[in-house]
Amino acid sequence: VQLQASGGGAVQAGGSLRLSCAASERTYSRYIMGWFRQAPGKEREFVVAISRNGGSTAYANSVNGRFSASRDNAKNTVYLQMNSLKPEDTAVYYCAASTAVWGSREQARHYNYWGQGTQVTVSS
Repeated sequence: VQLQASGGGAVQAGGSLRLSCAASERTYSRYIMGWFRQAPGKEREFVVAISRNGGSTAYANSVNGRFSASRDNAKNTVYLQMNSLKPEDTAVYYCAASTAVWGSREQARHYNYWGQGTQVTVSS
């Protein structure tokens, strides 16, 4: 499956952005979808995962309460609404698709497909 992320940009601290990730495959609903991010000089880190039917989500502590993930399986798209952005949220954000079990949702190695990444820059 091919994933196309979009919606990144530059905002000031406290602002909002909405990322989208469109999948090419009609069987998109078979995948757990995740968002990861990688800041310069740092390892890629888990941000959020959303279950196959969208009924469950799991967030990293650093974004819990500020970010919200959703998916529209009819449109093969997953969204990441990011509010109250902080400079430390600056990173390249990647969407990813996994066929693994829900218990593996936070581990990048369990994701089979990755989008190209979209840059998010938050200035203070």
